[in-house]
Amino acid sequence: QPHGRLVSADEVAAAICYLASPAAGSTTGADVTVDGGLTGLRLPPRLS
Repeated sequence: QPHGRLVSADEVAAAICYLASPAAGSTTGADVTVDGGLTGLRLPPRLS
């Protein structure tokens, strides 16, 4: 579910810190999108 708001700089920074930490040692070849769920929406294409 989308959050319905923009992602804060702190939330983006937290994701970056995680990826740079030893805790992310098993995270390989992954795309990590930090957008509050926006890309998960299935919006209909725009009609011109």
